[in-house]
Amino acid sequence: MDPRTLRPLVAGLFTRGRERSTRVAIEQEYVVAGPDGSVVPIEVLRQVVNGSAYVSFEPGGQLELSLPPSHDPVGDLRRATADLRRRLGGITLRPIPVDPREDVPLQLTSPRYVAMQRHFDRIGPSGRVMMRRTASTQICLDWWPGRAGLEQWRVLNLAGPSLAARFNHSSRLATWQAVDPARTAFDDRLLHGDDPVTAYTAFAAGATVFVDGPAGHLSTLFPPVRPRGTYLEVRFLDALEPAVVAEAVAVLRRLMYDDVHRRHVLRQTRCTEGMWRDDRRTVHHRSVARVAG
Repeated sequence: MDPRTLRPLVAGLFTRGRERSTRVAIEQEYVVAGPDGSVVPIEVLRQVVNGSAYVSFEPGGQLELSLPPSHDPVGDLRRATADLRRRLGGITLRPIPVDPREDVPLQLTSPRYVAMQRHFDRIGPSGRVMMRRTASTQICLDWWPGRAGLEQWRVLNLAGPSLAARFNHSSRLATWQAVDPARTAFDDRLLHGDDPVTAYTAFAAGATVFVDGPAGHLSTLFPPVRPRGTYLEVRFLDALEPAVVAEAVAVLRRLMYDDVHRRHVLRQTRCTEGMWRDDRRTVHHRSVARVAG
């Protein structure tokens, strides 16, 4: 797609907030299983959770809780999850990064998801695994104006491999890396040059188009850190247990909202071509202590 068409929309993704707010929002995905361990149809889940706020579904039937920004995001997650589990009865929600069941069907069959699956199938089997069988904990953080906001974008991308190595313990990230490298950016492309809008536009222009329109195309990009206008969405974490979610939130909060710590990490962490990969298979494990200290 022509970069000139994409750039105004990309610029909108990088507007950033007007204040230095310090909220956190959590988007928690769960693998769902029936009492006998079977796949649960989304239609059944919708009926059971009718009236529950912030619930949506992923293509394989994974349930997602997308909670609003808060100063107590982990408490909000615990309460919302407990409410859902009461409603679901014998249906279980499992915060696991990869569903071990291999027969999970595509349950959301909108034109977008069908086109996405068709595109990924041309590359290999990882697309079907990603869409139907993976789950993550996505953490969204307020994005500040000025120099601090540029630092926030850079530090999340630079610290990503170390944080993934610390918190992830599955093959989920390797699956995402193999889905379509042109649109996942598990490399150093997002940090090329001094202008993040230019770098992200180049990344977007290099990905194959399989939906209509530039806005639709941008929605099919899956970088490890996604710009969302006034906040940044961390997407490289496995689905985590609540205690580990609390730990990840604490680390990311300090990284984003503590000026001294953020700048220390930026001074200590270099951008390298292989920053996300080791032999193109696993996350490159760099010094975690620098990020989490």
